[in-house]
Amino acid sequence: MMYLDHAATTKIDPKVLEVLTEANNRFFANASSLHDLGNEANQALKQARTTLAGTLGVDAEEIVFTSGGTEANQLAILTLLESLTHGGKHLITTRIEHSSIYNLFKKLETKGYQVTYLDVDETGLISLERLKGSITNETTLVAIQHTNSEIGVIQNIKDIGKFLSSKGINFHSDLIQSYGKIPLDLKEMNLTSAAVSSHKIYGPKGIGLTYFSKEMSYQPYYPQTTHEFGFRPGTVDVPSALAFAYAGQEAIKQLNEDQQKAKELRNHLEYKLQESNKIVIHSHPTNQLNQIIAISINGLQGQYAMLECNRYNLAISTGSACQIGQTSPSRTMMSMGKTEDKAKELIRISTGRYTTKEEMDYLANVLIKISQE
Repeated sequence: MMYLDHAATTKIDPKVLEVLTEANNRFFANASSLHDLGNEANQALKQARTTLAGTLGVDAEEIVFTSGGTEANQLAILTLLESLTHGGKHLITTRIEHSSIYNLFKKLETKGYQVTYLDVDETGLISLERLKGSITNETTLVAIQHTNSEIGVIQNIKDIGKFLSSKGINFHSDLIQSYGKIPLDLKEMNLTSAAVSSHKIYGPKGIGLTYFSKEMSYQPYYPQTTHEFGFRPGTVDVPSALAFAYAGQEAIKQLNEDQQKAKELRNHLEYKLQESNKIVIHSHPTNQLNQIIAISINGLQGQYAMLECNRYNLAISTGSACQIGQTSPSRTMMSMGKTEDKAKELIRISTGRYTTKEEMDYLANVLIKISQE
């Protein structure tokens, strides 16, 4: 099976697995325990925190370990809202957010918050002017994903962050598809909080992190919390944190090399797919993550195209959620102005560190064949 679904998850790197295995044998104790083994685990956890902070340009005490990206997103936002002592109940996000944020904001609407959902242009970009026009005296929080997980468009987070900082508005960003693929400096981005996940960068599943600016004093969302600076309850998985840190370090070291390879693979696939006039590639000319390639086959639902690829031993994904035999249209594509039928055609190819040119050739041949049937 040729795996081309790296935006969903990555296979743990063998070296990362070695770190995880050794750490499970050596640092198995609870990092909060007061005996020597607990202290050793705590020191190892501090090292993992410091390493990951360094890859993001922040301080170690601003890094909080979570169970993954979804919790990192949701706990950051809920903690921010819990901590606000002034301001209104107006929130801003986009229609193309990951479900972990989009669904949370839908829930917050039932709790008395007013939410503005920004649309995007035909390429998937948010208009800074439209965002500015949505700000009110009641706006307390804005949440915008850095890199979209369906089409790979990269938002101008630095410009957005600079504006929101000048207005004193808290800013959260989902960096899960960006981390390890785009150089990130969270201070330059003027973020109050952010989310990162391990399993997108060849690290273990079940661990992520929240960045929470030390300039923002916070109240724990869960009362009487003692772990992770009072931010998140529960025993920290020290071995996974160490493996995550190693994976993060390696991702940053290989970032330029990985990006160059991803660009070459993308260009090669796009060139090959020119043979079919039924295949459309959705991308931004400049703000585009090369690893995510969004494709539509005219007249063919994405779910069918995905199943056909699976029949040819290709693991890809649809750009939308499949629910009990029904395909929901992609929120991203709908926000870009596509019809519901066109939004259902989206499929996502996502390449990785070990994807080959030969796999791109095979994929192109299969997609062209499917488009002609």
